[in-house]
Amino acid sequence: MAAVPGVTERYFTRWYKPDVKGNPCEDHCVLQHSNRICVITLAEAHPLLQNGKTIKSINYQISANCSRLQNKVSGKSKRGAQFLTELAPLCRISCTDGEEYTIYSCIRGRLMEVNENILDNPAILQEKPSTEGYIAVVLPKFEESKTVTQGLLTQKEYEEVLLKRFNSIS
Repeated sequence: MAAVPGVTERYFTRWYKPDVKGNPCEDHCVLQHSNRICVITLAEAHPLLQNGKTIKSINYQISANCSRLQNKVSGKSKRGAQFLTELAPLCRISCTDGEEYTIYSCIRGRLMEVNENILDNPAILQEKPSTEGYIAVVLPKFEESKTVTQGLLTQKEYEEVLLKRFNSIS
């Protein structure tokens, strides 16, 4: 008997952005719900999800004047939400081996929330990247909700990128 699909498989469409900002293998995943809300996560092939990586810290402080934790959203029109471009940094993740990764939004829209749970328990980012280990929730403008995924890859296209990447290594 086939396994019952989970919530993310049933209600979200997966979109991928490989090699974000030209960084090899730093792939991000955008889970787009039918109500146009997008959840930003790490793609399966991201170096943080590979064996042996241990997360030391996660920092939503992007610059001296900008912290994603200060994002306060209120009301129907989502007043106070920070506006993000495709290359807006969401957080910086440091590993015990000295590597640091910046996670970007990959889409334009308003920042609805960041996942504060990963600050206390960074391991869930690696254990459950598509569910409890998400990075942030972004709401694209209504008129942009259909075009927001232009430049992103479908699951099938992303698998082809991974296959090419794997074949070039071996």
